[in-house]
Amino acid sequence: MGEQPAPRRPGPSVRLRLALSYAGFLVVAGVLIVAVVWVFLLRYVPDRATTISLDPAPGSGGRAPQLFVPGRYDLWRAFAPRVAQALLVLLVLGLAGGWLLAGRMVAPLTRMREVSRRVAAGSLHERVALPGRGDELTDLADAFDAMLTRLEDLLDEQRRFAANASHELRTPLATTRALLEVAAADPDRDTDRLLERLREVNDRAVDLTEALLLLARADQRAVAPEPVDLSLAAEQAAEVLLPLAERRGVAVEVAGEPVHALGSPVLLLQLVTNLVHNAVVHNLPAGGTATVTTRADGARAVVTVENTGEVLGADRVATLVEPFQRGQGRHFSDHGGSGLGLAIVRSIVRTHDGTLRLDALPGGGLRVVVELPGVPGLRDGD
Repeated sequence: MGEQPAPRRPGPSVRLRLALSYAGFLVVAGVLIVAVVWVFLLRYVPDRATTISLDPAPGSGGRAPQLFVPGRYDLWRAFAPRVAQALLVLLVLGLAGGWLLAGRMVAPLTRMREVSRRVAAGSLHERVALPGRGDELTDLADAFDAMLTRLEDLLDEQRRFAANASHELRTPLATTRALLEVAAADPDRDTDRLLERLREVNDRAVDLTEALLLLARADQRAVAPEPVDLSLAAEQAAEVLLPLAERRGVAVEVAGEPVHALGSPVLLLQLVTNLVHNAVVHNLPAGGTATVTTRADGARAVVTVENTGEVLGADRVATLVEPFQRGQGRHFSDHGGSGLGLAIVRSIVRTHDGTLRLDALPGGGLRVVVELPGVPGLRDGD
């Protein structure tokens, strides 16, 4: 588990800081207006007040009227209180209006915070579902919801997988214990046969554990993509599985054209190997065929694996990609598979942004079609 973040000292809220910013902006704008007036208007006013004597008007008895012209300081004394009042009003309006506007702006963030707290408490079904037109905040809320959906799906899949895995791993352990108990109660036990049976059960448990680890790695989407020749991977898989196919009387055929997909060489080889292995072990009754075909379909690389076998219903085909779902039932020792082959294929396909399709063949058997992103501009044989 990751380290918990250190507790933070309480600070002013984003809403308060935005409101103070709005108010500060208005006050600064008001001060700049006053400065413009002072610099560009009052510079034409003399520094000191003056009194100008005018010519006496007729009939005034010779008294000359005087005109008082205020100086710059006199005008500022009259103007400054009004400026202060106006700036105070701007400050109050800026705080009040800024508080309201900031409240509307941070409301989506507050909503996301509350949803994240409920999700952290265990309510993974919670969503922000922010209404309104598209902008930065709605985009953030939509991305947050998408992340929650992905997280909920992964956790649900993990719970199901852990339940199935614990059930399947319990089987070889119980089998081992039963073999040991029977051997302990039998004075005429065959030690060599017991060791052989224990080795078989142990090998099956190791294979299952390795398949679980591969499935977990495939689900992590940590793939360094590079061109992979799927036709070559099909030939390698057929060569590796040839002894198994011969023991089961299954003929494996590889055909098609060289085609390259973009992905992880290790995972894509495992994908093809699992498909061929699935086609061989589920090819009942014995004596059938398994065909692997590769081809290019526009910008996609396609791998098709077909095998003969029993007729499968559509409802049964839909469950084959689930972990531990086997064509002949959920039994640990029925055919040597771990029950994770097609589940691993599905995870690898999903990791490579491909598609997986399973179709039951009318005459019996299964067709599996995998489409993966091809390599643009790469010619066959490159």
